[in-house]
Amino acid sequence: MNQALNVTPRLPSRHGARSLLRPTRNCQQREKADHFRVLIDAADYFSTLRAAMTRANHSIYIVGWDIDSRLKLVPGEPQDDLPAGLADFLCALAEENRHLRIHILAWDFAMLYAFEREWLPAYKMGWRTHRRIRFRQDGRHPLGASHHQKIVVIDDALAFAGGIDLTRSRWDTPAHAPDAPLRRNADDARYQPMHDVQAMFDGDAARAIGVLVRERWQRATGKPLDLSHTSMHDAHEANDRADIWPADVLPDIEEVELGISLTEPAFEGRPVVSQIQRLYLDAIAAATRSVYIENQYFTASRVGASLAARLADSDGPDIAVVGPERQSGWLQDATMGVLRAKLHESLKRADGHGRYAMYAPTIGGIGGQIINVHSKLMIVDDELLIVGSANLNNRSMVLDTECNIALDACGEPRVQAAIASVRNRLLAEHLDVSPGDVRRALDTQRLNEAIAALRHGKRTLMRLDPVVSGDLEDLAARVSVLDAEAPVAPHELVQHFLPEERSRPLTGKLLAFGTLALIVVVLAALWRFTPLRDAISFSALVHGAQQLHASRLGPLAIVAVYAIAASVSVPVTLLIAVSGFVFGALAGSTYAFTGTMISAFITYYAGASLGHDAVRRLAGSRLNRISEKLGKRGLVAVIVLRVVPVAPFTVINLAAGASHIGLRDFLVGTALGMAPGIALATTFAHQLVAAVRHPTAAGLGLVALIGAALIGLSIALQRLFAHRR
Repeated sequence: MNQALNVTPRLPSRHGARSLLRPTRNCQQREKADHFRVLIDAADYFSTLRAAMTRANHSIYIVGWDIDSRLKLVPGEPQDDLPAGLADFLCALAEENRHLRIHILAWDFAMLYAFEREWLPAYKMGWRTHRRIRFRQDGRHPLGASHHQKIVVIDDALAFAGGIDLTRSRWDTPAHAPDAPLRRNADDARYQPMHDVQAMFDGDAARAIGVLVRERWQRATGKPLDLSHTSMHDAHEANDRADIWPADVLPDIEEVELGISLTEPAFEGRPVVSQIQRLYLDAIAAATRSVYIENQYFTASRVGASLAARLADSDGPDIAVVGPERQSGWLQDATMGVLRAKLHESLKRADGHGRYAMYAPTIGGIGGQIINVHSKLMIVDDELLIVGSANLNNRSMVLDTECNIALDACGEPRVQAAIASVRNRLLAEHLDVSPGDVRRALDTQRLNEAIAALRHGKRTLMRLDPVVSGDLEDLAARVSVLDAEAPVAPHELVQHFLPEERSRPLTGKLLAFGTLALIVVVLAALWRFTPLRDAISFSALVHGAQQLHASRLGPLAIVAVYAIAASVSVPVTLLIAVSGFVFGALAGSTYAFTGTMISAFITYYAGASLGHDAVRRLAGSRLNRISEKLGKRGLVAVIVLRVVPVAPFTVINLAAGASHIGLRDFLVGTALGMAPGIALATTFAHQLVAAVRHPTAAGLGLVALIGAALIGLSIALQRLFAHRR
């Protein structure tokens, strides 16, 4: 555990008790819903959502961590005669209904996700879309935080909240067939089976979510939503429309009260909101028989401490955790996977009564088809159901912006039956049995005993026992910043990774840099005071570079010149842009990436040779602001420094070498951190050249739009770091 915790004392029996949901403690508010259902897997959610949006009267709000305009809510040809792609579908709805306004708010994502997402989403969702559709990106967060809610609200009358974004690699059916032909992205690429859940509800609870979205919109954009096209009275009337809940969707329960719990970080004078974490702790403390968890991640230290305390109780509940067999991608496996294994080990140590187990849904067992678990759900006894956007990791408890929905039975049998039915449906899907089979097993057995009795065949819940490998043991102590328990200041983000290192004597080690500085001065004087300035014009340089590119040894010479320029502190961003400008997107990216890596290699060894004191004196306070603590296992540190550029390229390389980060980690981290930015920058430069050489209204407009966005982003980053300093 990262820190000690005063675990909430176990609460008394819930029968006839007041609601566990307490505003200002573990929820924002409690509101009535006429209907409530948990939609299991995105095929059910997407089809239901599409049908509901076609009946929208005045407003559709979409909020997400990721939103892809190309997403097909219903694979294949839709039956409603409307376009298949999300953006075109929304445009058609706006065109048909002149009263309809659609607002889309997506996280202004970090460069780390650039290759996983639709490029230029503001262009895709804004430039081509209808004038009554507004797309904005949300970047109003502390450094390292994200907007992680996944919400859709229709007419302030019907709401969807949970773990499913309207984006790629989400659609799947409960069958999770290994070779499902419809499980493909817009580029026709296949992806692995995906399991997830989303809550659906109406009434006052849906209206409250609409208010939440409008507040978030105003924070993100600085402007309130324009509601002049409709009055709140109209919205309330729409809330009472008999047809707002789709007739073909059977609710799990009617006439209930729902809790809305939030996570919001402290930011711009607003205090931290950690209602979701508090609700998890209160729910675990109140558990008597079972805690059933489905979650993409399982690393939350305070939740883990609470679970461990209950496992130590002689009469504590069974705890079953369902997650993915392994985290998606090597980086997540080396970070979140490591932290999950550490928490799992601590729970095993606390489990003196054999009541804890971790599972992964699979088809075919070990080595078979993995089913990726993306849901964020917890069910305690038959009393409390929590579903939403919050992962069971530290950042979802205090750092990211999250929204969870909770249903508390308060001992009422009909609500208990509804909550139990959701758990039974989920277990039935994973175990390839009927919900009735699950119910009968749980009537006579504890949770994990029932799961063991129902496991059979190829489709099942496989027991997991994740461990931390020896290679990652040291990393486990250093990756907590990626699952932070508080907002991270820029200097703290770097200091987390950088070690104190022994300094070396300076004698004789500045000779090479002194010689290099003299050469630079001589070249500058020649350029300023001789005809060299006129002989080497910009157009002549471009022409010469293109001729060199076409020659047999030209590519090697270009890479060599690039590497030398980057090594002597010519801004690497400028070099990347020039590469794209002169050589085009593909060749420019290749030259820039190769030259960048060679320069990184050279300046890394320069730093290693000079030593820490020499590098610090050369770089001055800039290096001191970065940190004097670079770890020998600095892979994650290098990635962070490339994605969050707190110092020039060459300075970071010198500091890495002086601090003895392993060369392999340094080069791999540099490649992973810089490759997305290099590809995007060279592509933009190439598009700029094309627009100038062959001007069209669309081409010039696109370049202007991108340029304005880049300028705005630069100003925002300058203000952010100035504020942080």
